[in-house]
Amino acid sequence: MLRIARHARQTRLGASIAAALLGAGLVLATAGCAGGGEDFTGDWGDAAASDQPSLSIEEGGAFSGTDGCNRLTGTAKISGDTIDFGVVASTMMACEGVDTWLNGLATGTIAGDALEISDADGNVIGSLPRQ
Repeated sequence: MLRIARHARQTRLGASIAAALLGAGLVLATAGCAGGGEDFTGDWGDAAASDQPSLSIEEGGAFSGTDGCNRLTGTAKISGDTIDFGVVASTMMACEGVDTWLNGLATGTIAGDALEISDADGNVIGSLPRQ
């Protein structure tokens, strides 16, 4: 009788562990299938043209670039289909004849093959084509 009771407890314990592992596996599998949002990584704009705006965004959100005059750098947060550039460090050079609109970046979304940049008020201020 003692042997049967011990076997029943071991079977229930084994079934509980198997169910927990199966549940954890399902959670991980569905998390992998869930939409992770847009892929912001890569180069945007023409980095070869020093007087044109461009951004390079790495996995993890680190970014660097130029507004055509000043260098920009920071770490953005990506959430679904939006990138939030947060605090941006920038040089403060005075360049004549350069439209420095990118210096006002706050957030971005992908529209086709371009990164649309919005200011802190949510107004689209420009876009950069994916390279």
